[in-house]
Amino acid sequence: MVERKKYSQADGRRLYEEDRARFLADPETRRIYEEEAAKKELWLQLVEARQAADLTQQEVAVRLGVSQSQVARIEKRGYDAYTLNTLRRYVRALGEGFGLEVRVLRPATERIAAPAVAAH
Repeated sequence: MVERKKYSQADGRRLYEEDRARFLADPETRRIYEEEAAKKELWLQLVEARQAADLTQQEVAVRLGVSQSQVARIEKRGYDAYTLNTLRRYVRALGEGFGLEVRVLRPATERIAAPAVAAH
């Protein structure tokens, strides 16, 4: 029988942080991680903005003149086929108080951040 070592919550956190640091130390792995994180961030911002506008996917779809399933695809985690026009139209469909902001961040490993949806 294999005996398992018991870890405290602090031990688990420390091990996680060490593993994460090793993982992100590789520039290519870090680039992929940041790219995927930006995708997640964008779809989540779109969903949160729609909810803040108190709209359903169906209501946004009607405003865009598309099907509800197309709105669901735009809001899908990991979706990365956005066009600037699609994002602009989506944000406009949310109504007053929402805007599209594009920020370009250039740390040591040059990368482009995902557009951000902001309430104004």
